[in-house]
Amino acid sequence: MLGFLSSPSFAWIFLLLAGLLEIGWALGLKYTDGFTRPWPSLLTLASIAGSLGLLGLALKNLPLGTAYAVWTGIGTVGTAVLGVVFFGEPATALRLACIGLILAGIIGLKLAG
Repeated sequence: MLGFLSSPSFAWIFLLLAGLLEIGWALGLKYTDGFTRPWPSLLTLASIAGSLGLLGLALKNLPLGTAYAVWTGIGTVGTAVLGVVFFGEPATALRLACIGLILAGIIGLKLAG
């Protein structure tokens, strides 16, 4: 019935959403206090499940290596940037350049199909 959801275009949308949820659960881990705080723990676990579920949907139409690299890349870049913004992590030129290289790799994988 919803066969259009398994199209390659939707696969990239699912992958983007999976990456954003990966950022969410990575940040959420900071607030769970070792999974001793119920609400942050529940939201983090829900983000993990959602992220993996969407990654699985994306893998119906995308190559495994590409999808996994893009998924982890989105999570890595987003988490690193938000670590600078919210947690005062260092934003050195080298660190920002490396984040830029990861972002360039993600874009390159998308363009390469």
